[in-house]
Amino acid sequence: MFIEERHQEILRILSEKGRISNSEIQETFQISYDSAKRDLRILEEQGLLKRTHGGAIPARQIGGNAIRNLSPDERVTDIKGNYLTIAKEAVKTIEENDVVYITNASVGYLMAQNIGDVICTVVTNSISIAEELRKKENVCVILAGGEMQANGCFYDSFALSLINRLRFDKCFITSACVSARFGLSIQKSRSVELTNAIINNSKTVYGLFPVEKIGFDSVISICPASKLNYIITDSDSSEDDLMQFEELGVKIKIAE
Repeated sequence: MFIEERHQEILRILSEKGRISNSEIQETFQISYDSAKRDLRILEEQGLLKRTHGGAIPARQIGGNAIRNLSPDERVTDIKGNYLTIAKEAVKTIEENDVVYITNASVGYLMAQNIGDVICTVVTNSISIAEELRKKENVCVILAGGEMQANGCFYDSFALSLINRLRFDKCFITSACVSARFGLSIQKSRSVELTNAIINNSKTVYGLFPVEKIGFDSVISICPASKLNYIITDSDSSEDDLMQFEELGVKIKIAE
Protein backbone atom coordinates (compact mmCIF):
# COMPACT_ATOMS: atom_id res chain seq x y z
CA MET A 1 0.00 0.00 0.00
CA PHE A 2 1.32 3.43 -0.97
CA ILE A 3 1.62 6.03 1.80
CA GLU A 4 -1.08 8.18 0.17
CA GLU A 5 -3.48 5.21 0.23
CA ARG A 6 -2.67 4.60 3.88
CA HIS A 7 -3.39 8.23 4.69
CA GLN A 8 -6.77 8.04 2.97
CA GLU A 9 -7.63 4.92 4.95
CA ILE A 10 -6.57 6.59 8.21
CA LEU A 11 -8.88 9.50 7.42
CA ARG A 12 -11.72 7.09 6.58
CA ILE A 13 -11.34 5.31 9.94
CA LEU A 14 -11.15 8.67 11.70
CA SER A 15 -14.35 9.82 10.00
CA GLU A 16 -16.21 6.66 11.03
CA LYS A 17 -14.96 6.34 14.62
CA GLY A 18 -14.21 9.95 15.58
CA ARG A 19 -10.68 9.06 16.73
CA ILE A 20 -7.78 6.75 15.95
CA SER A 21 -4.83 5.61 18.06
CA ASN A 22 -1.19 5.12 17.13
CA SER A 23 -1.45 1.45 18.11
CA GLU A 24 -4.49 0.98 15.85
CA ILE A 25 -2.55 2.43 12.91
CA GLN A 26 0.39 0.14 13.69
CA GLU A 27 -1.79 -2.97 13.83
CA THR A 28 -3.96 -2.10 10.83
CA PHE A 29 -1.12 -1.25 8.45
CA GLN A 30 1.70 -3.29 10.01
CA ILE A 31 4.01 -0.31 10.39
CA SER A 32 6.25 0.93 13.20
CA TYR A 33 5.24 3.31 15.99
CA ASP A 34 7.46 6.04 14.51
CA SER A 35 5.83 5.58 11.07
CA ALA A 36 2.37 5.86 12.61
CA LYS A 37 3.33 9.09 14.38
CA ARG A 38 4.84 10.44 11.17
CA ASP A 39 1.63 9.70 9.25
CA LEU A 40 -0.41 11.65 11.80
CA ARG A 41 2.04 14.54 11.80
CA ILE A 42 1.85 14.81 7.99
CA LEU A 43 -1.96 14.73 8.03
CA GLU A 44 -2.08 17.33 10.81
CA GLU A 45 0.21 19.64 8.82
CA GLN A 46 -2.30 19.36 5.98
CA GLY A 47 -5.09 20.41 8.34
CA LEU A 48 -6.88 17.05 8.02
CA LEU A 49 -6.75 16.00 11.68
CA LYS A 50 -5.42 16.99 15.09
CA ARG A 51 -2.98 14.84 16.97
CA THR A 52 -3.71 13.92 20.58
CA HIS A 53 -1.87 12.00 23.26
CA GLY A 54 -1.56 8.58 21.64
CA GLY A 55 -3.50 9.23 18.44
CA ALA A 56 -5.66 11.76 16.61
CA ILE A 57 -9.14 13.24 16.32
CA PRO A 58 -10.79 14.96 13.33
CA ALA A 59 -9.95 18.57 12.58
CA ARG A 60 -12.68 20.52 14.38
CA GLN A 61 -15.48 21.95 12.30
CA ILE A 62 -17.47 24.94 13.55
CA GLY A 63 -21.00 23.74 14.21
CA GLY A 64 -24.28 25.13 12.91
CA ASN A 65 -27.34 26.41 14.72
CA ALA A 66 -28.90 23.00 15.38
CA ILE A 67 -26.75 21.98 18.36
CA ARG A 68 -26.89 25.48 19.90
CA ASN A 69 -30.69 25.37 19.99
CA LEU A 70 -30.79 22.10 21.91
CA SER A 71 -31.13 22.18 25.69
CA PRO A 72 -28.38 20.51 27.80
CA ASP A 73 -30.55 17.46 28.53
CA GLU A 74 -31.38 17.08 24.82
CA ARG A 75 -27.68 17.21 23.88
CA VAL A 76 -26.52 14.85 26.60
CA THR A 77 -28.01 11.77 24.89
CA ASP A 78 -25.17 11.88 22.35
CA ILE A 79 -22.35 12.78 24.73
CA LYS A 80 -19.19 10.67 24.76
CA GLY A 81 -17.80 8.99 27.84
CA ASN A 82 -15.04 11.56 28.35
CA TYR A 83 -17.64 14.28 28.99
CA LEU A 84 -19.09 12.21 31.83
CA THR A 85 -15.61 11.50 33.21
CA ILE A 86 -14.83 15.23 33.25
CA ALA A 87 -18.18 16.04 34.89
CA LYS A 88 -17.57 13.50 37.65
CA GLU A 89 -14.10 14.90 38.27
CA ALA A 90 -15.54 18.42 38.45
CA VAL A 91 -18.17 17.62 41.09
CA LYS A 92 -15.43 16.19 43.33
CA THR A 93 -14.09 19.72 43.77
CA ILE A 94 -17.37 21.08 45.21
CA GLU A 95 -17.04 21.46 48.99
CA GLU A 96 -19.53 21.90 51.81
CA ASN A 97 -21.41 25.22 51.62
CA ASP A 98 -19.79 26.26 48.35
CA VAL A 99 -21.62 28.67 46.05
CA VAL A 100 -20.90 27.56 42.49
CA TYR A 101 -21.93 28.36 38.95
CA ILE A 102 -22.43 25.37 36.62
CA THR A 103 -22.22 25.87 32.86
CA ASN A 104 -25.40 25.48 30.83
CA ALA A 105 -23.56 23.11 28.43
CA SER A 106 -24.12 19.35 28.35
CA VAL A 107 -21.14 18.74 30.64
CA GLY A 108 -22.90 20.97 33.20
CA TYR A 109 -26.02 18.84 32.94
CA LEU A 110 -23.86 15.78 33.61
CA MET A 111 -22.44 17.56 36.66
CA ALA A 112 -25.97 18.21 37.92
CA GLN A 113 -26.81 14.52 37.53
CA ASN A 114 -23.74 13.48 39.50
CA ILE A 115 -23.62 15.94 42.38
CA GLY A 116 -23.47 13.92 45.57
CA ASP A 117 -24.71 14.74 49.07
CA VAL A 118 -22.59 17.84 49.63
CA ILE A 119 -24.61 20.85 50.82
CA CYS A 120 -24.09 23.67 48.33
CA THR A 121 -25.72 26.46 46.35
CA VAL A 122 -25.72 26.13 42.56
CA VAL A 123 -26.37 29.03 40.20
CA THR A 124 -27.35 28.20 36.63
CA ASN A 125 -28.91 29.95 33.65
CA SER A 126 -30.41 26.70 32.30
CA ILE A 127 -33.90 25.50 33.16
CA SER A 128 -32.86 21.91 32.35
CA ILE A 129 -30.06 21.99 34.91
CA ALA A 130 -32.25 23.77 37.47
CA GLU A 131 -34.94 21.10 37.03
CA GLU A 132 -32.37 18.32 37.49
CA LEU A 133 -31.02 19.93 40.68
CA ARG A 134 -34.53 20.61 42.02
CA LYS A 135 -34.70 16.92 42.96
CA LYS A 136 -31.72 17.19 45.32
CA GLU A 137 -32.59 18.32 48.87
CA ASN A 138 -28.96 19.23 49.66
CA VAL A 139 -28.71 21.72 46.78
CA CYS A 140 -30.07 25.27 46.87
CA VAL A 141 -30.72 26.38 43.29
CA ILE A 142 -30.58 29.95 41.99
CA LEU A 143 -31.84 30.33 38.42
CA ALA A 144 -30.50 33.35 36.53
CA GLY A 145 -33.57 33.97 34.39
CA GLY A 146 -34.77 36.47 31.84
CA GLU A 147 -35.84 36.10 28.23
CA MET A 148 -35.51 32.39 27.47
CA GLN A 149 -33.73 31.19 24.35
CA ALA A 150 -34.73 28.15 22.28
CA ASN A 151 -32.26 26.00 24.24
CA GLY A 152 -33.93 26.80 27.57
CA CYS A 153 -31.11 29.11 28.70
CA PHE A 154 -30.87 32.81 29.62
CA TYR A 155 -28.15 35.22 28.49
CA ASP A 156 -29.81 38.65 28.52
CA SER A 157 -29.50 41.71 30.76
CA PHE A 158 -31.86 40.23 33.38
CA ALA A 159 -29.64 37.16 33.81
CA LEU A 160 -26.53 39.35 33.76
CA SER A 161 -27.96 41.67 36.44
CA LEU A 162 -28.42 38.74 38.82
CA ILE A 163 -24.97 37.28 38.08
CA ASN A 164 -23.38 40.65 38.86
CA ARG A 165 -24.99 40.56 42.33
CA LEU A 166 -23.47 37.17 43.18
CA ARG A 167 -20.06 35.89 44.23
CA PHE A 168 -18.96 32.31 43.56
CA ASP A 169 -16.49 30.10 45.35
CA LYS A 170 -16.08 28.16 42.11
CA CYS A 171 -17.41 28.37 38.59
CA PHE A 172 -17.42 25.56 36.04
CA ILE A 173 -17.43 26.85 32.49
CA THR A 174 -16.76 25.64 28.96
CA SER A 175 -16.90 26.96 25.40
CA ALA A 176 -16.79 25.66 21.85
CA CYS A 177 -12.97 25.70 21.83
CA VAL A 178 -9.97 26.70 23.90
CA SER A 179 -6.37 27.37 22.93
CA ALA A 180 -3.43 29.02 24.65
CA ARG A 181 -3.19 31.60 21.86
CA PHE A 182 -6.85 32.59 21.30
CA GLY A 183 -8.28 31.65 24.68
CA LEU A 184 -11.87 30.49 25.18
CA SER A 185 -13.87 30.95 21.99
CA ILE A 186 -17.37 30.40 20.71
CA GLN A 187 -19.47 30.68 17.52
CA LYS A 188 -22.02 33.28 18.68
CA SER A 189 -21.62 36.29 20.96
CA ARG A 190 -24.77 35.81 23.07
CA SER A 191 -22.97 34.32 26.12
CA VAL A 192 -19.73 36.34 26.03
CA GLU A 193 -20.72 39.08 28.51
CA LEU A 194 -22.42 36.64 30.89
CA THR A 195 -19.44 34.26 30.90
CA ASN A 196 -17.00 37.07 31.65
CA ALA A 197 -19.17 38.29 34.54
CA ILE A 198 -19.24 34.77 35.99
CA ILE A 199 -15.46 34.46 35.70
CA ASN A 200 -14.83 37.88 37.25
CA ASN A 201 -17.10 37.06 40.20
CA SER A 202 -15.48 33.69 40.95
CA LYS A 203 -12.66 32.86 43.37
CA THR A 204 -11.67 29.77 41.38
CA VAL A 205 -12.41 29.18 37.69
CA TYR A 206 -12.57 25.65 36.28
CA GLY A 207 -12.60 25.12 32.52
CA LEU A 208 -14.20 21.82 31.50
CA PHE A 209 -12.68 20.85 28.15
CA PRO A 210 -12.65 17.38 26.55
CA VAL A 211 -9.89 16.68 24.05
CA GLU A 212 -12.25 17.53 21.17
CA LYS A 213 -12.23 21.21 22.23
CA ILE A 214 -8.57 21.73 23.15
CA GLY A 215 -6.15 23.42 20.79
CA PHE A 216 -8.85 24.70 18.43
CA ASP A 217 -10.16 28.22 17.80
CA SER A 218 -13.75 29.19 17.10
CA VAL A 219 -14.97 32.55 15.75
CA ILE A 220 -15.27 34.85 18.79
CA SER A 221 -12.86 35.06 21.72
CA ILE A 222 -14.56 35.10 25.13
CA CYS A 223 -11.48 35.71 27.27
CA PRO A 224 -7.79 34.72 27.51
CA ALA A 225 -7.02 31.19 28.70
CA SER A 226 -5.07 32.72 31.60
CA LYS A 227 -8.44 33.61 33.19
CA LEU A 228 -8.76 29.91 34.06
CA ASN A 229 -7.29 28.56 37.28
CA TYR A 230 -7.78 24.94 36.24
CA ILE A 231 -8.57 22.95 33.11
CA ILE A 232 -10.22 19.58 33.66
CA THR A 233 -9.72 17.39 30.60
CA ASP A 234 -9.31 13.74 29.64
CA SER A 235 -6.18 11.66 29.20
CA ASP A 236 -6.25 11.88 25.38
CA SER A 237 -5.37 15.58 25.40
CA SER A 238 -2.07 16.51 23.77
CA GLU A 239 0.79 17.05 26.22
CA ASP A 240 2.06 19.90 24.00
CA ASP A 241 -1.30 21.70 24.21
CA LEU A 242 -1.53 21.23 27.97
CA MET A 243 2.03 22.47 28.48
CA GLN A 244 1.11 25.73 26.74
CA PHE A 245 -1.71 26.27 29.25
CA GLU A 246 0.58 25.49 32.17
CA GLU A 247 3.00 28.15 30.90
CA LEU A 248 0.12 30.62 31.32
CA GLY A 249 -0.30 29.57 34.95
CA VAL A 250 -3.30 27.28 34.37
CA LYS A 251 -3.25 24.05 36.39
CA ILE A 252 -4.28 20.83 34.66
CA LYS A 253 -6.47 18.12 36.12
CA ILE A 254 -6.71 14.87 34.14
CA ALA A 255 -10.02 13.07 34.66
CA GLU A 256 -9.41 9.33 34.73
